[in-house]
Amino acid sequence: MAEIKDPENTVIIELTNGNVVIELLPDVAPKHSERMKELARAGAYDNVVFHRVIDGFMAQTGDVQYGKADADVRMAGRGGSDLDDLPAEFSKLPHARGTLGAARSQNPNSANSQFFINFSDNDFLNGQYTVYGRVISGMEHVDAITRGEPPASPDKMISVKVAADV
Repeated sequence: MAEIKDPENTVIIELTNGNVVIELLPDVAPKHSERMKELARAGAYDNVVFHRVIDGFMAQTGDVQYGKADADVRMAGRGGSDLDDLPAEFSKLPHARGTLGAARSQNPNSANSQFFINFSDNDFLNGQYTVYGRVISGMEHVDAITRGEPPASPDKMISVKVAADV
């Protein structure tokens, strides 16, 4: 596992095959970084499926409303949290392999709880979706997430924790 330099701004996602360690970027996207920590600390991301996983593109998860693995996940991808949507925090950071992006609707200010991890450099997303983190360890586990829109048997985040709390 990579050295964690800032435990307060590092999130650990436990997957079936191993942990994915994500360094949040509060200097770039403070509201998005804070939201992820808030939902992680509340346990909201625990047991949420990856509902949209496109080979060569990205793995999307974080629907805390409809994406719980022990519920009917047919609506996964349409919900969010009970918190307000976030304003876009676009930056010059590219959507490179391993970066974390905020999923949203057509409205740039509609990101809430859903996010995606880029499998490859997706420059066409630059300046259109908020980048607020990057995988610093465990990208091989992200690469192994079951593909599909939605996957027939989706992988899930077993738990999501802020490293400072572990």
